[in-house]
Amino acid sequence: MRILIVGAGGVGSAAARIAVRREFFDRLIIADYDPARPQALVDELGDARLVAAQVDASSADSVAALIAEHGATHVLNAVDPRFVMPIFDGCFAAGVVYLDMAMSLSRRHPDRPYELPGVKLGDEQFAKEQEWKDAGRLALVGIGVEPGLSDVFARYAEDELFSEIDELGVRDGANLVVAGYDFAPSFSIWTTIEECLNPPVVYERGRGWYTTAPFSEPEVFDFPEGIGPVECVNVEHEEVLLMPRWTGARRVTFKYGLGDEFIEVLKVLNKLGLDRTEKVTVKGVEVSPRDVVAACLPDPATIGDKMTGKTCAGVWVTGTGKDGQPRSTYLYHVVDNEDTMREYNSQAVVWQTAINPVIALELLATGVWSGAGVLGPEAFDARPFLDLLGGAYGSPWGIQERTPA
Repeated sequence: MRILIVGAGGVGSAAARIAVRREFFDRLIIADYDPARPQALVDELGDARLVAAQVDASSADSVAALIAEHGATHVLNAVDPRFVMPIFDGCFAAGVVYLDMAMSLSRRHPDRPYELPGVKLGDEQFAKEQEWKDAGRLALVGIGVEPGLSDVFARYAEDELFSEIDELGVRDGANLVVAGYDFAPSFSIWTTIEECLNPPVVYERGRGWYTTAPFSEPEVFDFPEGIGPVECVNVEHEEVLLMPRWTGARRVTFKYGLGDEFIEVLKVLNKLGLDRTEKVTVKGVEVSPRDVVAACLPDPATIGDKMTGKTCAGVWVTGTGKDGQPRSTYLYHVVDNEDTMREYNSQAVVWQTAINPVIALELLATGVWSGAGVLGPEAFDARPFLDLLGGAYGSPWGIQERTPA
């Protein structure tokens, strides 16, 4: 296996730091628009299997050419979701396996944005599913942590814990603090703005997908391992678009523990138009307001040594257990920033995202996972993935039983 990672930011760098500890690949090419970033990572890791390269992720031709140059067999997309389609198309043209952690962007319904979805997350990729299937090629989409590990948990819950599922409720929360900053997101602000200010999507059997207003339906969720109660709100996310395709859940939701301050900042950015991606002219220079916001904030890859606390990703599953009794279960994965910084020099949020595609690549390399078409993590057996996560990769996951409603 010869892997190309496109993007040497926080998640791409963490993926490389995790992968070099494993033996399942022959070559790992790390590429970025700025060639100095992957080169610094290659120098840091000192593994002879690693190579640095330059790529323009906005160009399918550039991606395909780099794949051909290095003979890559698998490509991990580790850049912002605005680059999904050129990388996706470049991989198809080059005939390689594609993996991403975020899917193609959505577009609001032109008339009823808070009732009906327009173009949904991943629609552009799923529109090409038959082409990938006919060609016998695999695109494994949404294999980060959320989406990704959360979807693996959903598959595991349906196969091994529940006979019927009323709701798959993805719940994400943390108690992370970044010292020295009034506002310092632990993940890409570009992506965070995109998913938090778009109309959230909910799935219900018989009704299909529908949308609500941003930050709707707040609830307090009690997260495990010392994180505690966090208010969570509806946010647009890929799980709601993926899980109904491969599970029988009656309802699927995604709620994120943002906090009042974070929500207020996002609302102000929206009110001022600073969330826009369309370029504006400032003193003769064209700039995207959202890119300016991102440039003014600290790079999430560089704040790990200032962060403390834990982050939790998981799925709250309600329904009927295998014994025929009502069941309410939270399957989760908690990561402590102190641990990931000490062991991998990567902060917790990007590390928790990056470990999952690396595990998926190992399962593909060993033939435990295989397939053709555009497939989500739910399309594969969950047990081998979870065994590797808690075993060889040394990052335990948990199951917490709760009182059924």
